[in-house]
Amino acid sequence: MIKVGDDIPSVTLQEYSEVEGNGCSIGPNPVKTAEAAAGKTICVFALPGAFTPTCSAKHVPGFVEKAAELKAAGIDEIWCLSVNDAFVMGAWARDQKTESKVRMIGDGSADFAKATGLTLDLTSRGMGVRSARYSMLIKDGKVVALNVEAPGKFEVSDAATMLAQARGLNA
Repeated sequence: MIKVGDDIPSVTLQEYSEVEGNGCSIGPNPVKTAEAAAGKTICVFALPGAFTPTCSAKHVPGFVEKAAELKAAGIDEIWCLSVNDAFVMGAWARDQKTESKVRMIGDGSADFAKATGLTLDLTSRGMGVRSARYSMLIKDGKVVALNVEAPGKFEVSDAATMLAQARGLNA
């Protein structure tokens, strides 16, 4: 499993964009994780699935609500990762009103989840291999904080915990 001090996995994820700009065309666009994180401080939070109850009611809304505070604490970008395709993540972004606050990035083949060792096998429930629920603070491509939830829990990967860690990083 990935740990504090490790480099983040270098994989290509997908992000849906509805408008052209900043080098992005309309539709799915590749996000090369190592390149996208270089020289930045990024808050990543990952969860089992788009449109699922805890993810939609608590996890994403918390980061949307605290986006301005996180950015004021030195976070350049907030990424939400889920083992869903870019089109689903784009629809979920519209539903959650994440525009300009949280980048909703699809890890459709679970490449990032598998590379970090943070997977959750929900095959018995018809959902396949998913990402575990966690949050991670990354500075210039290296993990500086990692908060992994126990299965079925939502206690340490929330936006308030990440905000406290971001503030501590820059204190």
